Amino acid sequence: MIRKLLHRVFKRKSSVSTSISNDSGIRPHIIPLKQHGISRNHLSPCALKVTIDLQQAGYSAFVVGGAVRDLLLGIEPKDYDVATNATPEDVRAVFRRSRIIGRRFRLVHVMCGAETVEVSTFRGNSSIEESDGSSADKHADEHGRLLRDNVFGSQEEDAVRRDFTINALFYDPSNEEIWDYLKGYDDIKAKRLRIIGDPLLRYREDPVRMLRAVRLAAKLAMQIDDASAAPIGDLAPLLRNVPPSRLFDEMLKLLLSGQALACVVDLRARGLHHGLLPMLDVILEQPLGERFVVLALKNADERVRQEKPVSPAFLFAALLWHEVLAQWNILRTAGGKPMLALQQAMDEVVAVQNKELAIPRRYDAIMQEIWAMQPRFLGRGGRRPFRLLEHPRFRAAYDFMHLRCESGEMDPELGHWWETFQRVGASEREAMLLKDEAPKKRRKRRRQPESAADVETSSASSDADTVIT
Repeated sequence: MIRKLLHRVFKRKSSVSTSISNDSGIRPHIIPLKQHGISRNHLSPCALKVTIDLQQAGYSAFVVGGAVRDLLLGIEPKDYDVATNATPEDVRAVFRRSRIIGRRFRLVHVMCGAETVEVSTFRGNSSIEESDGSSADKHADEHGRLLRDNVFGSQEEDAVRRDFTINALFYDPSNEEIWDYLKGYDDIKAKRLRIIGDPLLRYREDPVRMLRAVRLAAKLAMQIDDASAAPIGDLAPLLRNVPPSRLFDEMLKLLLSGQALACVVDLRARGLHHGLLPMLDVILEQPLGERFVVLALKNADERVRQEKPVSPAFLFAALLWHEVLAQWNILRTAGGKPMLALQQAMDEVVAVQNKELAIPRRYDAIMQEIWAMQPRFLGRGGRRPFRLLEHPRFRAAYDFMHLRCESGEMDPELGHWWETFQRVGASEREAMLLKDEAPKKRRKRRRQPESAADVETSSASSDADTVIT
C-alpha cells in the first residue's frame, strides 16, 4: 500500500494549490538530484510521510530550513520542518495526530510515533502600505522588532522572510529537487553565512538573529559575510528589548552547540554579551576567571561532541561563579558571616541575571546547590566528607570543584584528595581523614543539641574562611 502511494506521488509532478497568492516575481533556481546528491531516502520517515500526504491532498509541501542545510553539509538533521501553502486548519484536517500551536506564528505539530514534524504555512510580508505610499509594519515595536508575524503568503515570499540564505532552501521529495530562491546553495558551498535582505532591517525585526548568526557560524564552520556582520556591534543593545525567556532559549542552544567556547569568545568580540552574560567582560579579563570559564566550556563542547549529556545548570553555574565569588568577598569583608554572605551573594547574582536572561527556577536551584557546596569540600575531617558524599548533587559539585582546582583557583591537592576518597574503601577513607579537623566540643553539643542544618552550617562556616585568598 505504501509502495503504491509512493508510486502515485512520485510519478506525477507535485501538485500546487493556488489558495495562496504567488506573485512576488522571484523565481527559484532548481537544483537536480545529480547535482546536490540528496535522495528522498535521506529524509526521516515522518518528514517524508508528511510531505507525501500534503501533496496527495492537493497542496504544495517541501522540507525546508535547517534539515536541508544539514543534509547538504553531511550532518544528520535533529528535526525536520515542512513548509506548505496549506493553512494550519488545512494541515490539521489532513493529519489525525496533529495540533496547532503558537501565537506569533501558528504552526502545526504532526506526530508519527515518537517523531514530531513541524509544519508551517508559507509566510508573507507583514508590512502594509500607508496612505503616503510608505511601508510600515503595524505589528512591530518602536525599535522595529516584530511582535506578530502571522501573515500567510507565497513560497517565494516565505523564502525572503527567512533569516539566512542557507536556511531558505526547499526540498521537494516528489522529484528530489532543491528550490533555491536566494543563492543559499552557493553560500553553503562557499561556507558563507549571509542574512537575507537588509541586515539593519532584519536584525531590528528580530535581534535574536544576531545571536543565531554567531551560533550557526561557529557550529557550521562558516564565515559571516561582511555586510551581515557589519551592523552587529551597533545593534547589540537591541537585545535588551527581547523577552528574557527567549534570550535564554537562544543562549542555551548556543551553549549546547558543541562550539560554546568559540561562540562565547565571538559574542564578546562583537559586543553581544551585554544583556546576556555581562559579567563575561570582567571574567575574561581575569586570569583565574578566564581559565575557569574556558575549561568549563571546553569540557561541555567535548561532551556534546561525544553525545554525552550536558547540564545547562552546571554551565550557567560556571559562567556566573566568579560574579558570585566577587560579591561574596565584598560581603565577607563588610563583616558578614561566611555562609550567610555566600547565600546573599548567590541570591543577588541570580536576581540581577534573571532580569537579562530568564534562567528557569529549576536551574536556579541546582546552580545554588553547586555553589553552596563548594566550601564544604574544605572539610576533610570527622564525618563531614561522608555526609558530603551522600548529597544527591555531590557529583556536579565535585566536578565544579575539580574545575576550580584545574584553573588554579584552588589547591590541586584538594582535588586529588577527593578523587582518591571516592575510589577507596571504607577503611582507607577513615585513614585519609585529617585528624586536626575533627569536630570540637562534641560534649557541649550533646548537652545543648542543635538541628542538623545548624550543625552543618556551623561546620561549613569555619571552612569558608579559607576559600577566598
